Amino acid sequence: MTKPSIGYWAISGLAFVWNLMGVGAYISQAMSDEAQLVQIHGPEAAAMMMAQPAWYTAAFALAVFGGALGCLGLLLRKTWALWPLLLSLLCVVIQHIYYLIHGTYQFVEGGAWVMVLLIPIVAVFLVWFARRKVADGTLK
Repeated sequence: MTKPSIGYWAISGLAFVWNLMGVGAYISQAMSDEAQLVQIHGPEAAAMMMAQPAWYTAAFALAVFGGALGCLGLLLRKTWALWPLLLSLLCVVIQHIYYLIHGTYQFVEGGAWVMVLLIPIVAVFLVWFARRKVADGTLK
């Protein structure tokens, strides 16, 4: 078995924190009523959030909880970490397809684009990273 480098632990730890922030965002959105969403995101974005179908909410939950579970698996050095990270990536792709089809991107302004772009980039990176670590024997 390959001994993990400091970089491995740093990446896995930061990725776990990143995904826990996603879990927090999901819980915040799921627990907010329409008035709170309007106050946080504005009326147009809040209306779109309230109109999201249940399957989209499920994809959001699977993306963030799958990412967090996968990163926990990385921290525990388990090969199964790859599977929830793949599920998370699939759900992120589904979310972004939904955004494209429903015109959600027209409401993204300024610095919010950083998150829109960073989320799929991080999800792809984490799948690549986990696959690489399975292949080199870091994960058991």
